[in-house]
Amino acid sequence: MEPSERDDIDWGTKLPGEHRASDNLKSWPETLLMNVHVGLPDPLSGDSAKCSLASGECFYFHYGCDGHDDRGWGCGYRTVQTLCSWLSRSWLPPKGSCRSPPSLPAIQRALVTMTDKSASFSGSREWIGTIEASLILDYFYDVACRIVHVPGGGPQLEEAAQDLHQHFSTHGSPVMMGGDRDNSSKGILGVCTGTQGSYLLIMDPHYYGPPLDRETVQTKGWVSWKRVSSLDRSSFYNLCLPQTASK
Repeated sequence: MEPSERDDIDWGTKLPGEHRASDNLKSWPETLLMNVHVGLPDPLSGDSAKCSLASGECFYFHYGCDGHDDRGWGCGYRTVQTLCSWLSRSWLPPKGSCRSPPSLPAIQRALVTMTDKSASFSGSREWIGTIEASLILDYFYDVACRIVHVPGGGPQLEEAAQDLHQHFSTHGSPVMMGGDRDNSSKGILGVCTGTQGSYLLIMDPHYYGPPLDRETVQTKGWVSWKRVSSLDRSSFYNLCLPQTASK
């Protein structure tokens, strides 16, 4: 990663008065991976398959990547940071003109400032979902989001796949996905549809551990194509789609 790329990330040292990680993990900014899905083969082949991917560049934010141990509650924040990294690097207005991804404390403070959360939320371990993600993107980047509610898995998610195809072709940004029974936040970087159903290209923020290379992230399944039919059919899902196309 080039020094200019590292400078685009807010590692919690630029905002005075916020909590900073106590672990000495100075190497993390140098090893945060960009576009971890690059090189993954499409899950479907043949002329009938339609695949749509996020364009541009985004970083893989995951548990502990900045020294904060957020296991069990931080997956939504990490997915939001991934979306913010795309806005910082790939969105027009011009690339690099947007602020860097906000830290976890900055996200919490913003939600308190917006009165979406009470003061006790700041410094807590409370998770956030797609609604909070839409507020954060609007607050820091003035980007509106479209929330697509999918009442249940299976066929209804197959219908939502068409929304994702349209989103990636029009806006190009990654998408955040969350649910109720399946309440693990996910980043969606692509969708592929064929005669036997759809796959989602999912970036999973739940990895915690030492830095990995792209090949290991892929082989361990932290970014992978998942059949829509493999998701929880008893869970509802919400999709947060940043509306980044030029007006």
